[in-house]
Amino acid sequence: MFHIVLVEPEIPQNTGNIARTCAATGAVLHLVGPLGFSLEDRYLKRAGLDYWHLVDVRYYSNYSEFEEKNRGMPMFFLTTKAEKCYTDVIYEPGSYLVFGKETAGLPLELLKANWERCVRIPMVDDARSLNLSNAAAIVLYEALRQNNFKGLKIKGPSGK
Repeated sequence: MFHIVLVEPEIPQNTGNIARTCAATGAVLHLVGPLGFSLEDRYLKRAGLDYWHLVDVRYYSNYSEFEEKNRGMPMFFLTTKAEKCYTDVIYEPGSYLVFGKETAGLPLELLKANWERCVRIPMVDDARSLNLSNAAAIVLYEALRQNNFKGLKIKGPSGK
């Protein structure tokens, strides 16, 4: 099992899409406030479709609360500022993949305090960043791949 951590997400559709990815993979979704939307937002609910009952969602009022309740867990911090590629690290089962808000990413102090665990997704020079839900899916599926997609159905019906 892996964990997706969204620190102060701002766009409900992104969070809904990530919730659906968590539902499909068995990942836990951690929402760290303050959130930029209401949990009752219709766009949030619509993006997550009818998968919400499959998602283990945990809420925190701020990063300090999240850190206190998850101290000592293996964490990777996603940022465009990192030097290390997301494919150059080993994701142990139970790893936390931490993403910042859409407009600003993770706070610089947090990145500096965890620099050796910061990773990035390669992009062309002129691109600022990827969509948050796409970035979360890319890194989560790399972590799952490294662990042989344990717990996931790999093969579909043959069609015969």
